[in-house]
Amino acid sequence: MSKDNHWGSTLEDFLNEEGIHDEAKANAASRVIAWQLAEEMARNGVTRTEMAERMRTSRAQINRILKAEGNVTIGTLQRAAALLGKHVRIELV
Repeated sequence: MSKDNHWGSTLEDFLNEEGIHDEAKANAASRVIAWQLAEEMARNGVTRTEMAERMRTSRAQINRILKAEGNVTIGTLQRAAALLGKHVRIELV
């Protein structure tokens, strides 16, 4: 049995040691916003096709936004949220 060097460390410690902490945090934030947009769309009965029409974009782009794939800008997320009567809040803490 090999000794695990990360035994007893936190996830944050592990991510820092691997050099991927900031990337993982940004990815998690994108996924949370994508999930919130999908939930709000469902709550309002808005389909992906409808959302694409509202945003004047393709359904494929809506799929990328909702899967948190690629490089989705803050502006795009804000516009999507606004079309659902919401806003994106970003804070420095």
